[in-house]
Amino acid sequence: MRLGIDLGTGSVKAALVDADGVVLAKASRPYSVDAPRPGWAESDPAAWLAGAREVVAEVLSTTGERPLSAGFSGQMHGVVVTDAVFTPLRPAILWADGRSVEQARALGSDLTHAELSRLGSPAVTGFAATSLAWLLENEPDVMARAVHVLQPKDWLRVALGGDLATDPSDASGTMLYDVVSGEWSERAIAWVGLPITLLPPVRGSADAAGALALPGLDDALPCVVGAADTACALAGLGLGADDGFVAVGSGAQVVRLMSSPSLDATLRTHTFATAGAPGDGWYRIGAVQSSGLSLTAALAWFDATVEEAAAALAQGVRADDPMFVPYLSGERTPFMNPELRGSWHGMSLSTDRAAMLRSVLEGVAQAVALGVEAVQDSGDPMPDVVPLVGGGTHDPAFRQLLADATGLTLAVTDAPDSAVVGAALLAAGLTSNPRPVSRASVVMPRPDAVELLARRREMMVRVATAGEGI
Repeated sequence: MRLGIDLGTGSVKAALVDADGVVLAKASRPYSVDAPRPGWAESDPAAWLAGAREVVAEVLSTTGERPLSAGFSGQMHGVVVTDAVFTPLRPAILWADGRSVEQARALGSDLTHAELSRLGSPAVTGFAATSLAWLLENEPDVMARAVHVLQPKDWLRVALGGDLATDPSDASGTMLYDVVSGEWSERAIAWVGLPITLLPPVRGSADAAGALALPGLDDALPCVVGAADTACALAGLGLGADDGFVAVGSGAQVVRLMSSPSLDATLRTHTFATAGAPGDGWYRIGAVQSSGLSLTAALAWFDATVEEAAAALAQGVRADDPMFVPYLSGERTPFMNPELRGSWHGMSLSTDRAAMLRSVLEGVAQAVALGVEAVQDSGDPMPDVVPLVGGGTHDPAFRQLLADATGLTLAVTDAPDSAVVGAALLAAGLTSNPRPVSRASVVMPRPDAVELLARRREMMVRVATAGEGI
């Protein structure tokens, strides 16, 4: 039995997992994502640590058994700046943060296409490279005291007593790492102006990383380095070559495993390393920011529940429904534009509350569909049947909307714990689930709905790129 700890954007989860990848006990705790200024996204690492201690204590108390070791999964791209004893010097900057617009623009201008290709991504905000460039320019006093710059899951592991390290999957999401050579990129680090000594060593995801002091245990528990959340989800799902998945949660991901670290020539998607050692594998991802976070914000404006919006969606998307453009804090795939903002378009005197709520869910589904188009246009077609995972996929009407918007046959996969399971499997030295997750049902796209949604998606793209809307 192994312990998995998954540090998400809005909550931390712990689970005890057996040798077959079966969850024996689990618990989670939420924490806030703060926006002290428009377009910013931060969290207090102390809240991560407190939540992690609570969920670990809860799951350990349910079985009374001691796990053999622990592994970590974590949200990607964030920045935790610390002093010599790993005390954060400021709140963590998260993946959804858009403050580093000018830095991203400069990075994209100063580095050649070939140099960016080795970093696996176009120059965007919310990655460590651009966030650190912003910090060096705007908070030099903080950076003058910095001794370590860590990814979220790596800070949490160290804060619990583990070793200083990161792994290829998290390193490849920083834009400071060469995805081809499997080493920190001297070119990117020099551009940022960051001393390389602030970055941790890159080790394999399943490599030993010291031991953790955890509540409920008399002595320290051995742990491994762990991996980024999407890489852990791939491991937890048991996916292999040429496979992929669509996940919808706080953000959305369209993922396709690859045999080589080739860059998307359109620069609309990302190439990251899978869990394991440098050079073990890669995946293409269409990273969609405007999913659950946009849905939560929009429903709050109406003082509405998800259930109320789902009931409106069950009536079916209509040609005269307003179009919700969900880009409340910019967007990555396919636009790579942190300055995009949301809007409603096409409202009339006949528009009612149900149509507005329905349009919110449609806008999220259309954003996911654009992510699918970008991945497939990059030369990596999705499999014939695509696993659908994530906390945002429970409602049958929304599942059907996703199938209709993307044109994909979706296999509803009940795997809410795939990332934390992947983390636990890494603790056992495994980079893939020995028992691939079963698929409960299949949702096929409906031709008439596919056609309608495609027309409406074209309108959404025009509105988003032209800055129109109401």
